[in-house]
Amino acid sequence: MRADRLISILMLLQARGRLTARQLAAALEVSERTVYRDVVALSAAGLPLVTADGPGGGISLIEEYQTDFSGLLPGELEALAMLDVPEPLIRLGIGERLKAALLKLSAAAPGFTRDLQSAARRRIHLDASWWHQPELPAPHLPALRDAVMQDRLARIVYRGEYHGDLEQVVAPLGLVAKAGAWYLVYRAGEGVRVRSVAAITAVEVLPQPFVRPPEFALVSFWQQWCAEYEAQHALFEVHARVLPALAARLPVLLQTGRGALLNTPARLDGQEWSEMTLTFESFEEARTRLLGFGGAVEVLAPVALRASLADFARQAVELYAGEGNTETPD
Repeated sequence: MRADRLISILMLLQARGRLTARQLAAALEVSERTVYRDVVALSAAGLPLVTADGPGGGISLIEEYQTDFSGLLPGELEALAMLDVPEPLIRLGIGERLKAALLKLSAAAPGFTRDLQSAARRRIHLDASWWHQPELPAPHLPALRDAVMQDRLARIVYRGEYHGDLEQVVAPLGLVAKAGAWYLVYRAGEGVRVRSVAAITAVEVLPQPFVRPPEFALVSFWQQWCAEYEAQHALFEVHARVLPALAARLPVLLQTGRGALLNTPARLDGQEWSEMTLTFESFEEARTRLLGFGGAVEVLAPVALRASLADFARQAVELYAGEGNTETPD
């Protein structure tokens, strides 16, 4: 770990010029005393470090000293600057290593490219998470990663749908992060299966190795599995009329779990409504989601859902009808 930190110090100094020990300590998440020890070690190894005390002082490399570990073109380094360490990789336990690697590649750029990188970071941010997406706990993710990377069997305990916790010895073939949630792809018996890491309550990495199927391709398997899963679970269709102000955005809002993000007025017959077919996983999900859009969505079919929505709306009206006239006793 110290060797990585020493290289990171060199890359920071090359990328940013003179830095104080406090700035280096903050960037590397270590103490200032550790930074001073590392600087002494680098100087003893013959690296051209210069230290200056007082205001405007700090630690720097002599101007003639440059390194280029990347061989990347300026445009490629500019694109690299748009990347950050995604939250799923931090949870996987390799976030710090990726952060150090990005730092080393970024520092290899010439000065004008570093200016482009800085501008890109101020203007572009990549966020793969959904709105209001719940955080799924995955405490056993590092152990599963070890098993996957070492091709070793693992004993997992997971929550079954009907019978409580179940135990199984599996051959972990891969890990996939989809919208912030991790999934384990594994072989059990003759089949390859997928399980949410959040549903796994215990993991024991076993000493026995397994032979990875040479024909198995994680990306191809995952794409096919997702297509089959979506085909099996998107079962409930709703035919509805939607206000124009909402119609263009409604499919995206439903897919990401976001709210309507607009005031949904009562039905306005003067407007020309759009007829749409909306897909949900169940009757209950359709009712819950569509109630949130108020009068901006009118269900035409199925009739059972239309009646259920009317019943729920009627219950709400009866519950809150007299609230504005409630008098508080003296």
